Amino acid sequence: MVSERIAEGDYVLIYLDSRRTYMIKVEAGKTFHTHKGYLKLDELIGKEYGEPIKSSLGIFFTTLKPALTDYIMKSSRNTQITYPKDAALIVMFSGIGPGSRVVESGTGTGALTTALAHYVGSTGKVYTYELRSEFQKNAAKNLQRSKLIDNVEMKSGDVTMGIEERELDALILDLATPWLVIPHAYAALKPSGIIVSFSPTIDQVVKTTEALRENNFVFIETVECIMRAMQVERGKTRPQTLMTGHTGYITHGRKILELRQEDVKETEALYEIEENKASSNEAA
Repeated sequence: MVSERIAEGDYVLIYLDSRRTYMIKVEAGKTFHTHKGYLKLDELIGKEYGEPIKSSLGIFFTTLKPALTDYIMKSSRNTQITYPKDAALIVMFSGIGPGSRVVESGTGTGALTTALAHYVGSTGKVYTYELRSEFQKNAAKNLQRSKLIDNVEMKSGDVTMGIEERELDALILDLATPWLVIPHAYAALKPSGIIVSFSPTIDQVVKTTEALRENNFVFIETVECIMRAMQVERGKTRPQTLMTGHTGYITHGRKILELRQEDVKETEALYEIEENKASSNEAA
């Protein structure tokens, strides 16, 4: 297997320990300063990922290739990000993969957009809606850094007023009023398409769930993901004192086609027959 080497312009995760990591762009002639001394970025060029590099104070750092979670957690932020624990569930519930077409709103920092763009790949597309231009510009920078910008079309618009795309595989919402989008989501999704909504409060969840039921979505479920890391040391292993607790609730459902009027009448007649049978059995 050919080892991948660091080139000028690449992003590298500089690792000191689990609490101190730094995402830097390798540029010739520049230095990166830390409390443990500075690193000459020239020395990174041509190294294999995983090799150590020594600072001016003789402290060794390790060079790592950034993973998807690193790009998300190291996003430039002007608003709250979607944490990897939630992004992972959102991706799984959405059912997306290479070639999928997905609408997302709102873009925010682009952290969740980065995860979606990674999974749809170069043959898919993420259409991400955002009203605030400063958020869009920052998200675009984050997507360029992860080299996923080509998988994304950034749009300015309010999805509570409508969605342009049709025959979508999935629709992802992180909005204050997701229930207002549900009728538009139904029109935009292909049959059996999936909607996933992330909301911080339970009141939002209730309104969204009610709107999903009223607009021909089924298989509706809401979950909360709470992640607790472990402090692992022989004889002292226990949960870490600090943890990422509640961040939000994830609600998802699937679009079904509307029943024809004659099908509704047939179903109601069958229910009536079953109820009559049950009443007769109870009387007997």
